[in-house]
Amino acid sequence: MSLLEALILGIIQGLTEFLPVSSSGHLELGKVLLGIEPSSDVTFTVVVHGATVLSTIVVFYKDIQNLFKGAFEFKWNTSTDYIFKICLSAIPVVIIGLLFKEQIEGFFNNNVLLVGCMLLVTGSLLAFTHYSPKSGGEVSKTKAIIIGIAQAIAVMPGISRSGATIAVGLLLGVDKTKIARFSFLMVLIPIIGANAKDILDGGMANSSIGALPLIIGFIAAFGSGVLACKWMIAIVTRGKLIHFAIYCFIVGIAAIVGHYTV
Repeated sequence: MSLLEALILGIIQGLTEFLPVSSSGHLELGKVLLGIEPSSDVTFTVVVHGATVLSTIVVFYKDIQNLFKGAFEFKWNTSTDYIFKICLSAIPVVIIGLLFKEQIEGFFNNNVLLVGCMLLVTGSLLAFTHYSPKSGGEVSKTKAIIIGIAQAIAVMPGISRSGATIAVGLLLGVDKTKIARFSFLMVLIPIIGANAKDILDGGMANSSIGALPLIIGFIAAFGSGVLACKWMIAIVTRGKLIHFAIYCFIVGIAAIVGHYTV
């Protein structure tokens, strides 16, 4: 992987991790367009996902700080309740990740047809939010698990994690600002866990990708991620997800057509 390719893919990851258009799907399409050969080495993907986790921490620093302060009171309060719901939401994706790790990694082989089909699923989810109730409710424990299931399904390249979790939350009647916050905070556990596991397994040490492309990809993903995260919060608050639904339909159809014509 060249330095320019790492820069481009890092920017793609940072922007699309928070915008509801599937970062994994766009990374796969980006690799195809850049002519990067399929590889079982997922270190770059893990690293740039780690960069977007850091973006989330920077944007939600005060929220995370308050949650930790409440947790260290060592009693059940709003902070510990919120952390508990985040942990509940992580259970489905952790189970999927542990039991089906090899099968999931097999999807990341520049499969343009799969990405195109899954982008259509993402577009449909986002379009359905137009009919979401206007109750402005909280994220309950039951809703946290359901939203977590949506996150687990979003391991498929082309299904947007933020798009799926925010759309499902809105359809469950959760307040726009609250589901955006919960969606971005709930990803911390699975991605930090994936990074830690990759390090412990020696994946980064044995990677065929050089250190410099990984560093450039990380920096690009972090910078663009901070901007995209702040932008997405404003977009969800204004309820403008339909534009991303149209985008996903267009890119999804283009990917499917491209698969059969190229």
